Amino acid sequence: MARTASSPDKGPRVLAGLGGLLVVLAACSPLALSAYGVGVLTQLCAWIALAGSWVAFSGMTGYMSLGHAVFYGLGAYLMALAWQGVSIFVIVPMAGVAAAVLAVAVGYPALRVRGPYFVILTLGISEFLKYIVVAIEAALGSSGRLLIDTPDTVTLFYPMLVLAVLATGINWVLTHSRFGAGLRAIREDEVAAATVGVPTSKLKILAFALSAVIPGMVGALSVLRTTYFEPMQLFSPVTSFTIVTMAIIGGSDRPVGPILGAGFIMLLGELLWARWPQTYMIILGVLLIGFVLLAPGGLSAAVDKLFSRKVAAGPSGKSGNGGTAAKLPATEGAR
Repeated sequence: MARTASSPDKGPRVLAGLGGLLVVLAACSPLALSAYGVGVLTQLCAWIALAGSWVAFSGMTGYMSLGHAVFYGLGAYLMALAWQGVSIFVIVPMAGVAAAVLAVAVGYPALRVRGPYFVILTLGISEFLKYIVVAIEAALGSSGRLLIDTPDTVTLFYPMLVLAVLATGINWVLTHSRFGAGLRAIREDEVAAATVGVPTSKLKILAFALSAVIPGMVGALSVLRTTYFEPMQLFSPVTSFTIVTMAIIGGSDRPVGPILGAGFIMLLGELLWARWPQTYMIILGVLLIGFVLLAPGGLSAAVDKLFSRKVAAGPSGKSGNGGTAAKLPATEGAR
């Protein structure tokens, strides 16, 4: 019975093992793939990192943020301003710190509201800061910045892979820490959490700042890959919408969710973008609505259920106890 009770944990352990194997294979992939293939993997790592950073705040607290594009754009802007004047090893961490500082400054007033008001406020702040950058560039007589002598795709792939692994690791730590438990308490019932002593305001601001660091660094690396900074593109709300879609489709409160969601959307994008670019965002919207209504746990929850059913059924496809064993894991897990 003890072995049966522990069986639901095999799904996450198997996924963790597969994740480690994927990291090793990804690290070796530039040796076998073309430049295009490495570029696709680099973009995949970027989306995993961005979706993972969103999960670290919104997935854990339930506060739906549509403002992560501003942290991404800020990192890109800092890189565009400092490129060839400051080392990349300084600019990328600096972009993360700057994004965290902005998150604290923005989050202090923004996190005082909840629900749809917070969603609208984060989107509005993102658009407001985007047009501030546009105004600054216009005052400087520039509508965009060209970055020359940037690193090649293979060179950028490895730091992007590190950020993807870091975002996944942060979510795993949050899932198994008191900090994460406090964030989940906020998601379930913020008033009750505050009543029992959870420092809700402090936890929300810290999580919001933490979730901004990686997008800032991803933006700094991404603009090196595109070699051109254009405010309307890099601060685009489409970036935020795509991040949210990937996180929710993958499973917005699970460490593996961003990996599954980003992989699914990237695969869909490669299949549909070249043929139907105008309907691509419509398809993303339909998928998001479908997963929210029909599969709120996302792809990661579906994978967990698949592993649980296989373990409960056993090699012969039967529970071995007249169907009782299939119910034991949930009962033991609840205790």
